[in-house]
Amino acid sequence: NQNRFPCNKSAWYFLFLVLGYILYLIFGAVVFSSVELPYEDLLRQQLRGIKRQFLQEHKCLSEERLERFLSKALEASNYGVSILNNASASWNWDFTSSLFFASTVLSTTGYGHTAPLSDGGKAFCIIYSVIGIPFTLLFLTAVVQRIMVYSTWRPIMHIHTHWGLSKPLVAVVHATLLAVVAVSCFFLIPAAIFSALEKNWNFLESFYFCFISLSTIGLGDYVPGEAFNQRFRELYKLGITGRLYLLLGLIAMLVVLETFCELQQLKQLRKMFYLKKEKPQDRLTIMEHDHLAFSSMPDGTPICKL
Repeated sequence: NQNRFPCNKSAWYFLFLVLGYILYLIFGAVVFSSVELPYEDLLRQQLRGIKRQFLQEHKCLSEERLERFLSKALEASNYGVSILNNASASWNWDFTSSLFFASTVLSTTGYGHTAPLSDGGKAFCIIYSVIGIPFTLLFLTAVVQRIMVYSTWRPIMHIHTHWGLSKPLVAVVHATLLAVVAVSCFFLIPAAIFSALEKNWNFLESFYFCFISLSTIGLGDYVPGEAFNQRFRELYKLGITGRLYLLLGLIAMLVVLETFCELQQLKQLRKMFYLKKEKPQDRLTIMEHDHLAFSSMPDGTPICKL
């Protein structure tokens, strides 16, 4: 009965975890719906008004022909191809754009603003991702493990050993400082840079892009380097977004998350919801046999002789 009680307790904790997650999903849906639905309705009304006015000004054009044209244009837009004059100068599949696309695929960010057009491109994307995503996870894991030695484990042990401070306390303070540095270097500073380079982005939109990218959500509503007459577009996408920012930012986020996961408080929290590993039955039998053998020995009997 005593052995069953922790399992039952863990099952109840897990049930509360599932219910909490479902409630959090519902909470998010309610908030997003209440905030975004009025803006969607307003945008729909504006588009209907513009369409109605356009048809009134061009009576020679039927509504069916306009619908066919708009549906074709929207379908192309879903693949990142635009018919606007200010967007025809940039290509989605030049080398720098393709490198940017490959990095978003391997990092599972997937902005969605560009997608393969041909069947061959879609087939290659599947094969490339099947091999590349595990390869990327292996690469990031190896890099993060080496960085953790110098960014987390050694500094904590050094302060704990030389200053005599409590190791859990040092770990919490260190994780907090590391998170502040990561947020500053990969969210606040890049957001200020993006808001200066992208004409149509303010600071909030730039910060939103940084978070959506480094959390690998990748909604695709904001993509840098897509503005008309973007200066140094190839170098911009290659250096800032294609390799340096996205890759280094992901590594930094993984280091911070791993540092927080190493905290004793979070380890204890995770144990509440995890199943305890059961020891093999044969090992339990051996341990019980050894326990009985030692308990049956008289006091003062040597356990072993050299």
